[in-house]
Amino acid sequence: MADVTLMKTPAETALAQAFESAKTALPGETESRAQAFELFTQQGLPHRRVEEFKYTDLRALLREVAPFAGVPSSDEAKAALAGAKALAGVEALQVPFVNGHFVREAVDFHNLPDNVEIVPLAEALASGHDWLAKLSPVPWANDNPVYQLNTSFMADGVMIRVAGPVEVPVHLRFVTAASSAVATATRILVVVEEGASVTLLETHESTNDANHQPNDVVEMIAGDRTNVQHVRVNAEGDRALALSTLAAKIGGDAVFNSINVTAGSATSRHQVFTILDGENTILRVNGATMLKGLQHGDSTLVVEHAAPHCESRELFKTVIDNEATGVFQGKIIVPHHAQKTDGRMMSAALLLEEGGAMNNKPELEIFADDVQCAHGATCGQLDEDMLFYLMARGLPKKEAERLLVQAFLGEALEYVENEAVRESLIGTVEGWLKARA
Repeated sequence: MADVTLMKTPAETALAQAFESAKTALPGETESRAQAFELFTQQGLPHRRVEEFKYTDLRALLREVAPFAGVPSSDEAKAALAGAKALAGVEALQVPFVNGHFVREAVDFHNLPDNVEIVPLAEALASGHDWLAKLSPVPWANDNPVYQLNTSFMADGVMIRVAGPVEVPVHLRFVTAASSAVATATRILVVVEEGASVTLLETHESTNDANHQPNDVVEMIAGDRTNVQHVRVNAEGDRALALSTLAAKIGGDAVFNSINVTAGSATSRHQVFTILDGENTILRVNGATMLKGLQHGDSTLVVEHAAPHCESRELFKTVIDNEATGVFQGKIIVPHHAQKTDGRMMSAALLLEEGGAMNNKPELEIFADDVQCAHGATCGQLDEDMLFYLMARGLPKKEAERLLVQAFLGEALEYVENEAVRESLIGTVEGWLKARA
């Protein structure tokens, strides 16, 4: 049988041309970029016949590739940050990015909190900083084409070292403010050393409705006995195609909580790859997704219990209005040596109208024999009895629906420890519901 050669799409051809033009100008050595792009080229943009992208066909969704954004001027960056609203009322150490580029002048490096060190990634790449060796800590991510594209084009970002308890949250604020379509590929590395604790906030938003294409990666290495609270908010514009990856390697006796709240983007795919690399660690990964119109929201998750006696909990709540589409793909992997693993995964979707759709695919791969693991998935409508109960007590139908949806999503938000952050997230949910009314 003759070999079948897959034709390149215009987007794949444009990416190849963009990489050829940019590779010598991007900071740092070129070999790892070339290897990443070669791996991407061998696969191409993932499509529906690739199992991990069965419900999010990037080959069909990405028809045109936007040019990568240049460095904004100081005035442009200042104006963009002034228009950013997500988690704006929360006191935090601001680490801002505009159009994918670190706004260095917005950070007072001489007065950083104790135990926090920040290194601009562009400088680190150019100088061959020692911390670069810590990039790519999770093998599962290295096989992913979205991650490979970020590695190929990453030009800016930061590396953060946390050496002890940090009282004030660290806020990674990503803002896109270009007047026309642009692409970004920002990379963040956070190293939390043994015994340290930190709350990391991450917000992504745009100040206009440009058709931008962010592909951002946050990597974390959390050492033994660490406590990491991570909150991510997607408040991108209605025309954004937002790709994002969280890759975390977690040591023993640690606590790692992460939640992703999606309330924006035409198309979004948030990937989470975690490895529990030490015993007695507790991991919680939650998601709260609100979709409307023709939006498409994908949450994809891989949790590997690489050590025994660990616990993981994953809870994803999705609310779908109009003709939007939700996707949840989650996998828990338990190798033969990870005895006494306790893993639970749940995805629940609420469809507010008949035109919406939800695709759920939870999976377990278990090779150990002394474990407790389970997964579940549900799709349903608002409880008619509860709706009638509330309306019978004088609430208008929209108000009654709003209360029920808020309670549905609230279960995923209740584990956020920082009270100000939790209140801000509840405000995001209320804003989405108010806009629906």
